[in-house]
Formats: sequence, C-alpha cells, structure tokens
Amino acid sequence: MCQVFAGQNPARYASSTRRLRLNGQSTSIRLENSFWDIVDQIAAAEGVSTPSFISKLHSEVLELRGEPENFTSLLRCACLVALERGDVGDRYLMAAE
Repeated sequence: MCQVFAGQNPARYASSTRRLRLNGQSTSIRLENSFWDIVDQIAAAEGVSTPSFISKLHSEVLELRGEPENFTSLLRCACLVALERGDVGDRYLMAAE
C-alpha cells in the first residue's frame, strides 16, 4: 500500500512560494505543488486568476470567521473540499502517477 504513496513523483510534494496581495497587503504563500495545481484549477473553474481567487477566499473568511489562524491550512482544506465535491479533475485523486 505505501508504495502507491512513496512512489509518487517528488515534484508533487515539493513546495513553492507565490507572492500575492491579500486586502492590499503583499504576502507570500507556500504550498506543495500538488496543492497549487488544485488551487489553480479551482480558480480557473471560477473564471478568475489564482491570486484573485485566493484574495476573495481570504475576504470571505474574514467576513465569516475573522482572521484565520492558518490561512495556508485553510487553502489545503479547500483543496480537499474541492476533491470531495468533484470540483477538480480526477487526476488529483491518484496519489501516484
């Protein structure tokens, strides 16, 4: 069983940082590349750029719950929600390529 997870391409779990603006403030977010792929796909499905999607999500979270303790974790969980709902492509359901 672990070979499915251990055998995945290391590029999937390598992380990268992107700089963007949240509420007019410049910030950076570091995510694993697989999560960035999913966030990009969610944004495309919404018809907006990835920075616009993330900024809107951050604004909505502020409005609903106040400043999130860990916005990066919220983004990862948003990816999981999108996978669970089937909002992103099936290729993300496979752990190994």
